[in-house]
Amino acid sequence: MRPGLVAVLLLAGCAGAPASQGIHDPLESFNRAVHASNKTSDRLLVRPASQAYGAVVPEPLRQGVSNLADVLALPGDIANGLLQGNVEEAGTNLVRLAVNLTFGLGGVIDFADAAGIPEHKTDFGETLAVWGVGEGPYLELPVLGPSTARDAVGSVVDLALNPLNGVLEGDDRIAAAAAGVLSRLNDRYRYSATVDSILYDSADSYAQARLLYLQNRRFALGQSGGGAAEGATDDSFIDPYEDPYGQ
Repeated sequence: MRPGLVAVLLLAGCAGAPASQGIHDPLESFNRAVHASNKTSDRLLVRPASQAYGAVVPEPLRQGVSNLADVLALPGDIANGLLQGNVEEAGTNLVRLAVNLTFGLGGVIDFADAAGIPEHKTDFGETLAVWGVGEGPYLELPVLGPSTARDAVGSVVDLALNPLNGVLEGDDRIAAAAAGVLSRLNDRYRYSATVDSILYDSADSYAQARLLYLQNRRFALGQSGGGAAEGATDDSFIDPYEDPYGQ
């Protein structure tokens, strides 16, 4: 099936889905199977790799790689900011990109943060929300983890339309992808206790991850109806399957 058709079908599902209230999970059986696979991948590969990365690589070097990954994500943030009509935040991200490329050794040092220039992270899923597209059913994606139909489409579009795709080639593209993967491993290492608690200490890790993802995403988009789990707060969730390619 062609990716464009997949996007159309998912967006059609979004149109008829309830607004951001409660949990809409008609594909729960499928999602639970994907969740089990993701947990196995985390237990056998991602978690051990993150622990090794954190133990072997000094923190300043790990942070430098994560800073580089953030800089590489900024062109996409700028593009989505413009698509959302948020010129001010897109402009701030553009200044941040220029400052870190110029004074931050190509982005390894977060000079912009030290200068008080904030970063405004966004994505095409948020762009679709700004355009009035409903979130659609909950989905758990292989590797990427918790999502919704709208955000799944957003992830595909972000990957396909990343402005760097037309700039980076060969070894540069491989290096950029590697920086994204290492940045996610660093996140997995830094937030190991939180992620392990969600995945391995919950009575139902699937339900817990689903609730916390929806709560966190809706809060980030300025929406309500997250269906928070008992004891959870609006900003308490660290997505255990955040995009490993940093898109």
